Amino acid sequence: MSDPLRTVRSTPRTAVVIGGGLAGMLAAGVLRPHVDEVTVVDRDALPDGPHARRSLPQAHHAHLLWSGGARAVETLMPGTTERWLAAGARRIPLPTGLVSMSALGWFRRWPEMQFLIACSRDLLDWVVREQVTAGPGVTVLQRTEMLGLEGGATRVTGVRVRGADGNERVLRADLVVDTSGRGSRAPDWLRALGAGEVREEKVDSGLAYASRLFRAPAGSGDFPVVNVQADAREPRPGQTATVVPIEGGRWMVTLSGTRGGQPTSAADEFENFARSVRHPVVGELIADAEPLTDVFVNRSTVNRRRYYEKVADLPEGFVAIGDAVATYNPVYGHGMSVAAQGVLALREAVAARGVTAPGLSRSVQRAVAGPVSMAWDLATGQDILYPGAIGREPGASSRVLRHYVDRLMLTATGRPLVAKALFDVMTLSSPITSLLRPEIALAVLRGPKLPRLPGPPLTAEELRIAKEPRGEREPDAADA
Repeated sequence: MSDPLRTVRSTPRTAVVIGGGLAGMLAAGVLRPHVDEVTVVDRDALPDGPHARRSLPQAHHAHLLWSGGARAVETLMPGTTERWLAAGARRIPLPTGLVSMSALGWFRRWPEMQFLIACSRDLLDWVVREQVTAGPGVTVLQRTEMLGLEGGATRVTGVRVRGADGNERVLRADLVVDTSGRGSRAPDWLRALGAGEVREEKVDSGLAYASRLFRAPAGSGDFPVVNVQADAREPRPGQTATVVPIEGGRWMVTLSGTRGGQPTSAADEFENFARSVRHPVVGELIADAEPLTDVFVNRSTVNRRRYYEKVADLPEGFVAIGDAVATYNPVYGHGMSVAAQGVLALREAVAARGVTAPGLSRSVQRAVAGPVSMAWDLATGQDILYPGAIGREPGASSRVLRHYVDRLMLTATGRPLVAKALFDVMTLSSPITSLLRPEIALAVLRGPKLPRLPGPPLTAEELRIAKEPRGEREPDAADA
């Protein structure tokens, strides 16, 4: 809903969004109806298509947009899912289109309970960016460095930036939204204004991940996501291997390992690592596949959370969203979904109160903390268990909950009611407390109805496709 005072104000309302990634563009689109101008500040030259960005090295690795995040994006920008699919992304039903070995066994491929969007990060970002920048009211300052916040301890009034020409200037803003990601320096910026300290927590499992693109086999347009997860209860580094079919007839293959068991950038070790995890299926699938890229490695994977919602004197006119608030082990794939849900909280607050309403910043940060807390608990509850992990040890209540979750994971491999509850939480579609509903707890007590699967539930046709010779080919219509 547009601001009814917008037509009679003498001073235009303005907003600045720091960062032009997925979260930043979603935020810009949300703010556009409520201000006269939104300015997006990004240090990169943003590509004019689904291409890589210099400051987004994680784009070389597998990205999953869970249904909880996809629904949030669709609410913010109706029609985006259709645009993704038209550009080559896939909507994969869960667990129907998933072959996944959890810590307690293989999931069965039951009829759809949730879903995910599978494509490259470059495509995900571009489809959103194209829509936001196509209309009026949003200006993107590319190759522009963020220097600091303007204002004082009680209110942020803008930002100070340095442009590509080397000149500095101040951009006035009624609201500044920080979506600058893992490298955000917002705590320092706020400190420089005299605002309170932002408490930070870290859990570091020493994780590194390595990825490589391969040519997908002919006829594999409906191939499932294949994933072998680690088991944090084993006294060994947590290692995983994942195949995600993406646009252009390609497979994105991502490997990960915690401290003492990380993958390397050596191409001749990639397949062997994939075979060395708890099941060799991913290594077997890529054994005869044609590599399309080198191996990309990323080691910036510390779980880090900043508690903006607990800052006693958080200034008005400033909000942080997405990776600027919290980053997680990328194995869980929650970052983009949490960011989208955070922008949804921003939209609801601004629509109800306006961009200059007293208490808006604190209200938004408290709402953002909901999805952040859920993803944080899911990621760090496992990561702290791996050998050499650094961080606060879980308390007694967390240990009791972990035993319950272990039993729940086992039950989910052979009981659809529990599997659905688990996938609802994994995709950030339901709160984690839903796993404690009486009917779920009773089912967990009873345990799985069906025996564990002996191996990956690939169909005969999928196995045939995976073993086909992979020469040069044009992408299938389903891949395009």
